[in-house]
Amino acid sequence: MKQKFSTRKLAYLGLLTALVFASNYARIILPVSIGGTTAFTLANIVCALSGLILGPIGGLASGLGSALYDLTNPVYAAESWITFLTKGALGLVAGIAAAKLLKKGETSYPKYVISTVLGALTYYILYFFKTFLISGLFAEEGASAALGFAAIAGKIPASVFNAVVAIVVAPPLAIALVKALKKSNLALEE
Repeated sequence: MKQKFSTRKLAYLGLLTALVFASNYARIILPVSIGGTTAFTLANIVCALSGLILGPIGGLASGLGSALYDLTNPVYAAESWITFLTKGALGLVAGIAAAKLLKKGETSYPKYVISTVLGALTYYILYFFKTFLISGLFAEEGASAALGFAAIAGKIPASVFNAVVAIVVAPPLAIALVKALKKSNLALEE
């Protein structure tokens, strides 16, 4: 079965990419010396929302918006391609789960929560793996796995906060947006 990619879906993809990019600026950088820069950010909400609204293609919005943000900040620019993959995975997995769990046109808070949890778990597994590699194994000479695990430990509090906020906020926001789009005859359903 060939899936149709409508002009409306392309417009929503661009809009959500821009929202992911902008939401990355809503962050508080924490002064953690182990493992690079750690931040509380609201971008994960919009990354999950991209998947919940667009389905799997939402992974492109979450990955591209986050990678574009990274390219505007010298602290993150070198890892923008990794961010594209990891944040893209958040939106992709949330979108795949939502597409599998929901019937066409359905909105369901529990199913959106499950989808967001799966997306967030995927992201944090990849994010912690990247942190382990960069801060431990691939760091300067003499670095070890212990440094990688220490870097992960330093990132856990902010990561848990970011995941919980996304899991709490993205599902009701998705329901409200999907209902508003349907009411306005702007839903994505073909």
